[in-house]
Amino acid sequence: MNAAAAHSPTRLVTLFCVSEAASMAGFALVPSLLPQLSEQWSLSATEAGWLGGIFFLGYILAVPLLVGWTDRIDARRIYLAGAALSGAALAGFASFADSLAAAMFWWWLAGLGLAGTYMPGLKALTDRLPVAVQARGTAFYTATFGVGAGLSYLWIELLRGLLPWPALFAAAAGGTALSLALVWRGVSPGQRPAPVAVAHRRWRSVLRDRRILAFCGGYFGHNWELFGFRGWLVAYLTWTHASSAHPWTSMPGLIAALATFLAVPASILGNEGAQRWGRSRWLNGVMPLSCALALVVAFSSGQSSRLLVPLVLVYALSMNLDSAALTAGLLTETAPEIRGTALALYSSIGFAGGFFGPVAFGVALDAFGRASDAGWAAGFVTLACGVAFGRWAIGKIGTMPATASHQ
Repeated sequence: MNAAAAHSPTRLVTLFCVSEAASMAGFALVPSLLPQLSEQWSLSATEAGWLGGIFFLGYILAVPLLVGWTDRIDARRIYLAGAALSGAALAGFASFADSLAAAMFWWWLAGLGLAGTYMPGLKALTDRLPVAVQARGTAFYTATFGVGAGLSYLWIELLRGLLPWPALFAAAAGGTALSLALVWRGVSPGQRPAPVAVAHRRWRSVLRDRRILAFCGGYFGHNWELFGFRGWLVAYLTWTHASSAHPWTSMPGLIAALATFLAVPASILGNEGAQRWGRSRWLNGVMPLSCALALVVAFSSGQSSRLLVPLVLVYALSMNLDSAALTAGLLTETAPEIRGTALALYSSIGFAGGFFGPVAFGVALDAFGRASDAGWAAGFVTLACGVAFGRWAIGKIGTMPATASHQ
């Protein structure tokens, strides 16, 4: 694809979505291989939770700086650097991860790479889209996160029995190289953003905006639930299969991929629902639904897989009905001159939830018994707590003036 073609909104959205999916080829490596790595390195559930969560700790340490820079330099440049770092981190994991400490370092570095691609990619996309299609373009881009994650679970499930795990990490590094090439060749450099207020003034404006803070709290709760679920789903299904073998749990990565793919229609439909019925009303409705389903799954542990797996998939769909609605709400209700800084705060706080979710699940699992129904039930209760917090935060929007985000 030539650079000129990328100026078409449809082709531009398509290119960024394909690039995003390619950059996430390694996203599910640790969650998919967690049972194997836990056994190889004799990890407790808490240690396994830290390994899963450290990816997002790397993300939140880098994202305020990297996304904040997109108010001053072309986000395309940051995206290219982030893709290169992701590839190096995955290759490093393949070559040098021989213990928990080494694995945590390289997986943390991969999280830094994601900080340079996900939200900077969204900023690079929206900077090049007409205002009229920015919300819909955002919905497709954020939904593609689920596509990339689902494809990652799928190809790992299909190949992990054929290749040693270091080879899987090396193969995923090739996906990041493809992502880098697509954006480098297919997206022309943009103009330097117009001069804006100095950084401390932008941050002061963002931190004073209670509407932005409410969206950040909602995203924290969403990611706490989402990544706690994704981080432990394969391990949960593996335990379920060991307890009561069933064809539906014989390939846990396949179920995890399907659960992740459901994020795509759920996220897009969620944004459409928010536009039709009102963002606050929509979010205040779907987040309690997800919380309730988390509790239903929690107290269904140990039940027949024939009933449990469909329930898990319905729950996976419900937890994504708020995703694009949250992100599109932040973007469209924030003044353009501070949008990059707002995205930096939103992404940093949100993915702090992505770090907290897997760790909290692991702690609950250790506390109540990794080999018991009670342990896994406690893990799912932590997910319900996450989305409940998000619902509490987003509920504050209804008490604010409609113009709060443009003060």
